[in-house]
Amino acid sequence: MATAGPQTPLSPADSNFLRKAMSAPLLARDEEVELAKAWREDGREAALHRLIDSHLRLVAAIAARHRAYGLSLPDMVQEGCLGLLQAANRFEPDRGVRFSTYASWWIRSSIQDYILRNWSIVRSGTTSTQKSLFFNLRRLRSQIERATGKPLGVEGRERIAKALKVDRRDVETMEGRIGSPDQSLNATVADDSDLVRQDLVSDDRPGPEDLIISLKDSATRSRWIGEALAELDARERIIIEQRRLLEVGRTLEDLGKVLGVSKERVRQLESRALKKLHTALAKRVEDNRDLLLEG
Repeated sequence: MATAGPQTPLSPADSNFLRKAMSAPLLARDEEVELAKAWREDGREAALHRLIDSHLRLVAAIAARHRAYGLSLPDMVQEGCLGLLQAANRFEPDRGVRFSTYASWWIRSSIQDYILRNWSIVRSGTTSTQKSLFFNLRRLRSQIERATGKPLGVEGRERIAKALKVDRRDVETMEGRIGSPDQSLNATVADDSDLVRQDLVSDDRPGPEDLIISLKDSATRSRWIGEALAELDARERIIIEQRRLLEVGRTLEDLGKVLGVSKERVRQLESRALKKLHTALAKRVEDNRDLLLEG
């Protein structure tokens, strides 16, 4: 959850990282083609690392352009690096496109997805059109207000809706979310009152005794799941983690491209992995049946 505001100073480690990123030598076209092929065709990790390192400045530059959203620059750089890695896995050097051009989309998409996940506890947008609305609304609103010399009105919102191919009500809703940041529960309800917002919120949480039992059960489940995941092979574990353990799971097609197999093969591996997990968890339940009955 974040709102636009003063930027957090960079730590020495983050400053060193950015300096290193900006000082990494750029690659000539033939060099990046050679490195991309070495990674894509031969799986040479040294080639991947050099390709990634030479484009970290691109990640830092794109992340810096999104600082107005109030999120940590190092966190956005980290997300951008994930996008850069995705680009390296998908890049086809024979198409004649520079890697930086191709990677920019993946880096920007990864950073913007991170911003959308953390901007507010209320989801601001998940579809491509809502995402476009979120990141273009303020720019278009400023342009219209400068041109008309007055605050954005109904006609201006209609122009934005038409430009971004959304409904005017979507523009109004997004405008309200961006213009009204989340309120702290520790804020007072009025200037002359000591009453804070959280005092007016009912507490339906479980009592201490129920909480301890729940924590113990949760820890046991987490341990069993971790042990069951460890029994999967590397590809199966990646598929389960990316498909089942993320808030928004990745598609079969997406994982197929990353792993270099077909979408149907990913589905088969996922089905096999789920059966293994079910068997492993069932065995742990059976082995601890007496203990569970006592609890």
